[in-house]
Formats: sequence, C-alpha cells, structure tokens
Amino acid sequence: MAPNEAGDELVFFVNGKKVVEKNVDPETTLLMYLRRKLGLCGTKLGCGEGGCGACTVMISKYDPFRKKILYPLQSELCNREIKWGQIHVPDIPDMERIAKSHGSQCGFCTPGIVMSMYTLLRNNPEPHMEDIEDAFQGNLCRCTGYRPILEGYRTFAKDMNCCGRVANGTGCCGSGKENTMNGGCCGGKANGPGCCMNGKEDSMTITSSNLFNSSEFQPLDPTQEPIFPPELMTQSNKQHKQMCFKGERVMWIQPTTLNELVALKSQYPNAKLVVGNTEVGIEMRLKNLLYPVIIAPAWIPEMNAVQHTETGITIGAACTLKSVEEVMRKAVADLPEYKTEIFKAVLEQLRWFAGPQIRNVAAIGGNIMTASPISDLNPVLMASGSKLTLVSKEGKRTVTMDEKFFTGYRKTIVKPEEILLSVEIPYSKKGEYFSAFKQASRREDDIAIVTCGMRVLFKDGTSRVEEIKLSYGGMAPTTVLALKTCKELTGRDWNEKLLQDASRLLSGEMDLSPSAPGGMVDFRRTLTLSFFFKFYLTVLQKLSKSGTKTVSEPIPSNYISATELFHKDPIANAQLFQEVPKGQAVEDMVGRPLVHVSAVKQASGEAVYCDDIPHYENELYLTLVTSTKAHAKILSVDASEAQSVPGFVCFVSAKDVPGSNATGIANDETVFAKDVVTCVGHIIGAVLADTQEHSRRAAKAVKIKYEELKPIVTIQEAIEKQSFFKDIKRIKKGDVKKGFEESDHILEGEMYIGGQEHFYLETHCALAVPKGEDGEMELFVSTQNPMKTQEFAANALGVPSNRVVVRVKRMGGGFGGKETRSTILSSVVAVAAFKAGRAVRCMLDRDEDMLISGGRHPFLGRYKVGFMKNGKVKSLEVSYYSNGGNSVDLSHGVMDRALLHLDNSYNIPNVSSVGIVCKTNLPSNTAFRGFGGPQGMMIAECWMSDLARKCGLPPEEVRKLNLYHEGDTTHFNQKLEGFTLQRCWDECLSSSNYHARKKLIEDFNKQNRWKKRGMSIIPTKFGISFTVPFLNQAGALVHVYTDGSVLLTHGGTEMGQGLHTKMIQNACQTILKRLEPIKQSNPKGSWEDWIKTAYESCVSLSATGFYRIPDVGYNFEKNEGKPFSYFSYGVACSEVEIDCLTGDHKNIRTDIVMDVGTSLNPAIDIGQIEGAFVQGIGLFTMEELRYSPEGNLYTRGPGMYKIPAFGDIPTEFNVSLLRDCPNSKAVYSSKAVGEPPLFLSASVFYAIKDAIYAARKESGLTEVFRLDSPATPERIRNACVDTFTKMCPSAEPGTFKPWCVRV
Repeated sequence: MAPNEAGDELVFFVNGKKVVEKNVDPETTLLMYLRRKLGLCGTKLGCGEGGCGACTVMISKYDPFRKKILYPLQSELCNREIKWGQIHVPDIPDMERIAKSHGSQCGFCTPGIVMSMYTLLRNNPEPHMEDIEDAFQGNLCRCTGYRPILEGYRTFAKDMNCCGRVANGTGCCGSGKENTMNGGCCGGKANGPGCCMNGKEDSMTITSSNLFNSSEFQPLDPTQEPIFPPELMTQSNKQHKQMCFKGERVMWIQPTTLNELVALKSQYPNAKLVVGNTEVGIEMRLKNLLYPVIIAPAWIPEMNAVQHTETGITIGAACTLKSVEEVMRKAVADLPEYKTEIFKAVLEQLRWFAGPQIRNVAAIGGNIMTASPISDLNPVLMASGSKLTLVSKEGKRTVTMDEKFFTGYRKTIVKPEEILLSVEIPYSKKGEYFSAFKQASRREDDIAIVTCGMRVLFKDGTSRVEEIKLSYGGMAPTTVLALKTCKELTGRDWNEKLLQDASRLLSGEMDLSPSAPGGMVDFRRTLTLSFFFKFYLTVLQKLSKSGTKTVSEPIPSNYISATELFHKDPIANAQLFQEVPKGQAVEDMVGRPLVHVSAVKQASGEAVYCDDIPHYENELYLTLVTSTKAHAKILSVDASEAQSVPGFVCFVSAKDVPGSNATGIANDETVFAKDVVTCVGHIIGAVLADTQEHSRRAAKAVKIKYEELKPIVTIQEAIEKQSFFKDIKRIKKGDVKKGFEESDHILEGEMYIGGQEHFYLETHCALAVPKGEDGEMELFVSTQNPMKTQEFAANALGVPSNRVVVRVKRMGGGFGGKETRSTILSSVVAVAAFKAGRAVRCMLDRDEDMLISGGRHPFLGRYKVGFMKNGKVKSLEVSYYSNGGNSVDLSHGVMDRALLHLDNSYNIPNVSSVGIVCKTNLPSNTAFRGFGGPQGMMIAECWMSDLARKCGLPPEEVRKLNLYHEGDTTHFNQKLEGFTLQRCWDECLSSSNYHARKKLIEDFNKQNRWKKRGMSIIPTKFGISFTVPFLNQAGALVHVYTDGSVLLTHGGTEMGQGLHTKMIQNACQTILKRLEPIKQSNPKGSWEDWIKTAYESCVSLSATGFYRIPDVGYNFEKNEGKPFSYFSYGVACSEVEIDCLTGDHKNIRTDIVMDVGTSLNPAIDIGQIEGAFVQGIGLFTMEELRYSPEGNLYTRGPGMYKIPAFGDIPTEFNVSLLRDCPNSKAVYSSKAVGEPPLFLSASVFYAIKDAIYAARKESGLTEVFRLDSPATPERIRNACVDTFTKMCPSAEPGTFKPWCVRV
C-alpha cells in the first residue's frame, strides 16, 4: 500500500493537554519538540544517546494487545512517533522529597530522576527499596554522590526504616547489635555515649544525624494522579490505519498489518525497521548515517504476540525487552525448574541491559538484527539454539541462531526484503544447564566488554557431555561459537581434566589480534576462560545437588562464591554533624542544614539554565567545525557544499574575527585555527543556520584538506622528544642524598594516573546577543569564569570589556571544566553574532564537548623513597609529568598544586621534586576538582603503600607513623597550625571498627579463593588558597530595596555547590547594624517597616564587601613563603570485594571523617563530601579516556565513558563532620569543602590493591606490584595472576600497533 503523500496527524496529550501535529519531521526527537515547540524546558539534553537519563519522560499509553494502560519510562532521544499517548511532567511528592532531602545540587539531572521515580510510583505506589534502586539504572548524577537521592526516596519504600538495614535488626543504627562485618552504628557505640541515635556526644556538643524531617513531606496519594485521557482510550479501540510522516530527508511509515509491513519491506528493501529507535536514532545522530525510509512495526499484532509452545516460548520481534523480562519472569515462577535454565540466563542478562528507559522501548528483534558483536542477548540465543521466524513476500522460513547466522560485522543471513517476525527461546531439558555472563566497565547500564552464553546437556543420569555450546560476544566482529572446543569436549566427563583441556582449547580458539578494535586484548581473552571456569563450577554444583552419582569431585568450599551471581545489599548510611549551639537565634541561619535555595525549582524543572532561555527573534544556531587531525597544516577549507543545506546562513572562520584571533590564559590559543591545527577537536570554523539540525548538517558538509604532521600524543612521547612547556618547577628540602644513605631500604617505582572527563550534565553552552550600538554584546554563558569570558570575548571583538556583559544564572555542573575552557565556545559565538548581527546560540552535543574541552591532567610519577625498617620515611626523590595538551591553560597551576601536595599528610624530612608539563597534540587539559592535588597525593600513597609491604608492616601503622603533627613544617616550609588530622584519623579508625573488620576480612579471604576483600584507610591534607596570590580576593554587593527585598551580588558562580545558599545564610551585618536604631525605636515593626523608615531617613541600604586573604604567597625558587591560608583535613576508610575471575569490584563500606571547620550548612557540606568522594571513585576505579595512537578520542559519550552510577556507591556510606574544630582563618570559622574530599576515594583504590595482594598470595606472589589508576576491571583482573592469565600472555610491545594508547 502506498503511503499517504499528504501526511498524517499526530495526536497526543502533554500534562493533560491535547496536542495535534501535522507534517511532523521524523528526525524531530520528542526532546526537541517538548523544549522548542512546547517550551517545556525541564526536560534536558544530557548526552544525546539515552545514556544519562536527563531527558527522561513517562509516556503512558493504552496497549491494545494486553488491554491495559502502561506507564513506561522512556528516553526522549528516541525519534518516536506517538499517536495515542500521554506525556507527563508532574508536580508531585517526589519533587518535594528529592529537594528537601538535599538530593539536588546543580539540578540538571534532577527532573530526569524525578520522572524515573514518578514512573515507578505510578506503576507501584508501594515499592521496595530494591525497586527504587533499580528504577535509577538509567539515570546519572555528577554532583550528589547519589546517597541523598536514595535517602529521600527511601521514604516511599514499603520496607523503609531509619538507616537502610532491617529495622532494629542486626546492623541497624538503632539496634545496638553489631553487624558481623560492618561494626554497627558509630563504630559500636549504638545508643551509648557518642552514638548518632543518642543525640549527644558529650555535655558540650550536640550531634545530629537528621538532615531532613520526613514527617514534613506531603503524602503520596495515587488517587490524585491524572487519569488516562478517555479520548485516547476510545481511539485505541478503533481500527488502526497506516500512518506516514515525511520530513526533509526521512519518511516514517507505521503499518498496522503484517501484509502491509511485508509489502512495504518489499517496496523499500533497505528501509530500517525500528520499534524503540534506540540504535538507528543514535546512528543518525552521532554516526552521520542517513536512513531515508524508516518502518515502525510496533502495531503489528503478530510481532507483539507471545506464545507458549511445546518446545519453548515464541516472542514477537516487536516485544520490548521489558515485556520479554515479564514473560521470562512469569515462566520461571510457573514452570518446573529444569525447564527454565535458559530463561534465567535471559533474565540475568536483561538485569544489566541498559537502563529502564531503553528496556521499556527497545525490542528483542532490534537487538538481534542490529547484530552487535557485544550484544548481551545474542550469545544466549545462539548457545540455546533459539529459532527465528522470518517472513517476506515469498513466505515464511525458520532459521536457527547458530554459527552461520551472523555473516560479518553487523550483518546476518536475513535478506533485505525479509522481516524478523518472532524468536522462539527453547525450554531447557532435564540434565541441561545454562549460564550467561557479562563483564562491563560498570555494572549498571553499560555495554559489554565480553559476554557469553554457555549450555551443556548431559547424558541421562551422568556427568558425560552429550552436547555443549559456548557462545561469546566481544571476541570477534560477530557473536561466535567456540566450535572446535565444543567438539573436543563432547563425550567427555565433567571433571578437572575437562576444565584444563577446555581452558587450553579456548585460549587458542578465542584468540584476538593485539591490535583488535576495543583494546583490552589480554583481559578479553582471559575473560573467556574465567567465564568457562565459572560455568564449570556452577554446573558441577548443580550436578552435585541433583544427585548425579558420576560426579568425580565436589566443588571445594572456598570456590563456591565464584558461582554466585552479583548482588548488592540495600544502601545504608549515617551522616553526623554538630548542631548549632543552644541559644543561637532562630533567625540566624548559619550552621543549619538548609535546603539548597534552588532545589525545589530544579526538581520541578522551573530552574532556568543557559539553553532554557527563550529564543530571540531571528536567532541563529551555531555548530562548530573542528579538526579531525591531531597535528596538521590546513591546506583548504571548503564550505560550498554546506551552503546548499536548507537554512544555511554563513560560515565563520578566523578571517571574520574583528579583533584579535589570539586567546587563552597564556595567549597561546586561537579563536579559530588559521594555518595549523594542533589537536583533534581544534576549532577551525563554525556554521550558522536557522535551526540546530540544519547547522549540524551544514557543519558536516564543510570539507577540509590537511597536510598531516607527526603528532605527540602521550607523556612518554613528550619525554622522548623533550616536548615540555617552559617554567619547570622544583621544590627541595633537606639533604636527599644523605637521607638515602641513612635509610635501611630504598624503593623505586612509578605510577600512571589517567585523566578524567568532567562530565558535567549540562554541556558547554553560550548565547550571544548583539545590542546594536557601540559594539555592545550580551553573553549568557554556562561558565565558572565570567571575568575571562568577558575579557576574551571583548578581545576577539576588538572592543573594551565594558561593552560586553556576561550573565551566569547557574550551571548544570562545572567541576573546573567551565573555568577557562568555556571561553573557547563563548568567544566563537560572540564573533559569529557580531558577523551575523543576530542572536546566536550554541549548546555542544556531548560528543563535541568531550572532544574539544579537555579534562583532568593525566600524570606520570616516578619516585625513589628511602625508609627505615619500621617504615619511617627518610628521603624522597620524585618527578611528576603531566599531559598538558596543546596549550598552557592552567597546567602550571595544576602542577604547582601537585608538587605542594606530594607529601599528602606525611612528614618527609628530605625532599627533591620536579614538575614538568608535557606539550602534546591533545585538547588542552584544564582545571578539575582537586586541581592537581589528587594526582600529587595519589603517587605519595602509592609509594607509602609499597614501602609498608616491603617492611612487612600493616599499612595503617606505617601511615600513622609518618603523619604530620601539630607545629610540623611541610616540605614547602609552611608550619601546620590547627592540625586536626590526628583526630580525624583516630575517629575514623574507631567509627569504622577498623581492626575488628580487618580480622573478619582476613577470615573471609581464607574461606574464598576467587572473591577477595580488602580495606584501606587514607588521610588527606588539602591546602586552601590559590597559588597565584592575586586570585585570593573577592567582593560582594548588597542592595535592600524599599519593599524589603534583598539583592546580593557576588563574584562567585553557582554550579550546584550551594554557594548562593551559603551566601544567603550569611546576611550582611553592615546593613543590620545601620538598621539597629530604627529597630529599637520600633521593636514591633516588620522588616518592611524598618526598611521604609531607613529609606525615608536617608540611611544607606547598600553595602559592599571586599576581602583578600592575608599573607599568602610562595616562591618556588627559594622554597619560602606561605602558599596556603589553611588546610582542610579528612580521613576515609573503605572496604571492597573483588571478583578475581572478572575484575569486578563492589564498594562494601566507606567511613569518612572530615574537618570542615564549623560548618556553615551541614547538608551542603556533607553533600559536597559525598559528591566529591563518588567523583573520585570514578577517577580512581572507573573512568578511562581512551585515545588512538593518532590522538583521536574514542570515549565521547556515556556509551563508552563510564562515570559512577547509583549502584557504584558504597553499600554502607557514613560521613561524619569533625566536631569542635573552628577555623580562625575563614568566615564563621568554616572551611572550604568542595575539593578536599575527592582524594579520600583513593581509599577505595588502595582497598582494591589490598584485595589483589590477597589474590596474588594464592598464586605464590607476595612481592610489590604496580597498579596504575584507574583500577578498572581490566587492571584488577590482569593483576590477579593465576592459571588463566598465564594462558593468555601479552604480545611483545613494539611488535604491533595498539588500538589505544595511554596518554
């Protein structure tokens, strides 16, 4: 049937209001439509690939096949055509709870999280805590550390209690009963003196653990939810008709019958079939692919049917993964256990398959036909011998998913005109066992590194193999069967000899080229053996339980944990802080846990971010044109093809800059590259067009010719070629040579610390509005640095700074990434607006942002440390190298701080250090939370950890021995005053129940061969002040208007850290003093009365404030001065468990004690500590930037770059603010809190290293070993040397070209 040429109507409801759209462009995503057409800007663009949850909505729809209303969660980035559905953006209790429980910091992710919770409650008004945690698998947050979100939403849980443990049971904070592993509340002080539940630490100090009062929350009333529109119910019962929507490039057809679908596929054999559009939409958006015809078969009854047959369950290809999960779960509950082995494996894979937003819309047929080599399900379907029914005009045929099904990378035997109608997943038989395994960089919502399905069928009543199939993903361009191995194992008995032979055979058959795409070759090869070993043990255990008599050996008791599927206990936590003193005035807000001033607006989506600003008339959209080469001469730039794109306005380049094209902190960058590019992502030009879609297409049409030059990509290459930025810094103290001579031992080594992407949820965004006179320009920018934004834009425009106004309301996260690098976009947008004479807007896509804006500096540290037999450090020689990228930016400041923190918290009498910034052809690296401090301290903890091992002493004792004391002098000759670290250390040891748990960990490790636990306690000492003296100043201006309202203007920017909230808490004392006589003369008057009287009495209602930190300044050459005003201190103790076979780890518990002085706002300060800590978990255990040898960044979005998710935080997460430690150097005795806690997450890294030591000991390895950061599953598994790793030896470096390099 020919599609309707005139186009069809799209009918849906948004928040109860009917919307009718004609001539919809299929390339318009729901996100774009809601934001631009309906002005619903609460829904955010975070990544553009359904990986962060910022664009989450709930689309309720009537399912005609199941005859019920569904409330599925969805990502709005799927180009979905909805005829009968209702989109909700609610005003409900879960908004209030996330706000008042301090679960919103920058707020950019908050509406998406609210929608996830809202959807869960619509489907299940009384969820369990596990349901709540599962609901957030598709949501990311970069600020909060997730704990307060879960804490707030725990109040909805049916099994809610005080701390996350079983109420008043073992381990509960109110029970007094210690958990055998976790030590109980407050280190075992439950309900005694100093317990968090008691409320009193001593007679002088009141301690609290209540950051919010849940009794104040409005109750959830499901009866008050909007009903599903009756009109849609009526239409749903009518006969569907085929629908067609045509855009500029794409036609979308939605047939209603199988015959229509078959006819369309015959007419358009190359058309893509989509249900959820979770793959095709990404390919079109991010891979620049175009599919002119898209067919949506979601309404075809046969493709939505589920049938139970004699041999298995047949599932329609259009069934969503969520519905497949429901079918499988019911089958497992209803059918005999022996028939459901395969179904259980499907469920295990779906458990970790993407997030709910994707599972709710993605179809099983799409997963199969995408033919991804790392598909989670295809190995299961292949190993189980699932059957696929295909249909075309020629009729139906059935094929088995076997080794012939996939013919090449993303290719199958399915003919272009054929359609996958259904898949039959078979029942398992008696004597048949099935397992599925997956290893990814992150447990939740992550693509597989290696995945597999494994099936074995035994001869009746024996352990002799009748059939075996081992299928792997991630080991070839397709999903593959290990045919040779399976053939050799058939007919063999299931015993140790079979295991050995299988491992040997698999290591040969599942081989990979050392240059294989995706890298991690040794790890992937080892995983194939590890997975089979897990399967072998699992089957051995099941055979033993089944009573099979021919099982030759039982599974050893210390091997049993290797067969356990991953599980995580419910989150538990305690947050302790010092309450304000008795007698503090009620109106005095300082020290109280006030809610973030914008939290409610952020939760409701009302908070305005840069791209939420309404569009100006005739506004243009800008898309950058960037270099695809790391180092090259530009031979030509041809924008002629771009001009043919609809809506194209102009191309902007260096010749259009009216002022200076030179820019950057060191004036060593350009607004636009002119003759040479020095990194992939170097901005060459920009395209202006009427819409974002048109500007994107036009930018991709710009053709650039290069003459390539040899790039320098890695630190090692820079060292070899002596490519360094000038200004090499050194710090020397004492006599290093003599110190080494006096030492009992000398240890030498090196450590590499990878970089880190900021991954603020709101990417760089700028809007420039020319004012039409005197070159004036108004810039709305998501930046931490309005001053440099103004200065650089004015410089590029050739006007004085006073002609450029920069406005920053708030940012959706920053973390240092918007300190200077935001200017590379804002200056371009300003120049473009000048040229066009019209407002110009640009918000970078996530892949663009990650490509061009740089991140945390990768570091290489080389050290030589001399120490005594008791572990006392005598002398240290250390060299730090950082990868600065292609410009100076802030790299010298970062290196300065690294050198000033090379001691972490340890007194080293003799030090010689040098810091070198490498100049490479990568985008310039920049500021990031901690600003070099974490890298400097991490290397200190590396040698401290190793020397403790060399001495054979407990690491905590060696660390304690070397800690500074009050009055000691640092290696940069600053005296330590108000040194509270010893108190933090002792309190953390006590509250974590360290020594008792250490003994339990030792027992656990003796009882488990393939799971190991480790624990580490790590201190931090973080200097507060800028090392550039003139930056240590700030000003503020307060206006009180005649109606009593107050305007506070200050030099800081709000990016979620609660700065505005704290500023409001610290109201201006100057004006209050001026009002004192007026208040005394009218004590019963209102604030408005007093202000009116003051105005009429000509009393100034404005006040300015200015402060500079006194006596700060340091000279590196002389090693004298005072670089820091004071120090923030903290200690963290973390316990982890690793899977020695896969490299997986889980964070069991963390206890933090942090000195923040006298807290201005405990809720915000604890939020900063938790957020920094979890960001540090990412830095040290998960987040890995991967570059090609040519300097091209592979990890450009959440699909490949993994930040911590909800499931990655410690299961038990306790934070305590040190009591009675006022800081005389800052306002209200407070301390800085944003950056210092991040390094405490090194405790997780060194706990992992501790666990790896236990694993290596099983293989007879006790010597010190190198573990670089981050401690990814790959590094953990490779470090746990055993039989399997030895069977997969590494290729000799230099004999191959690696897929990626360590920069």
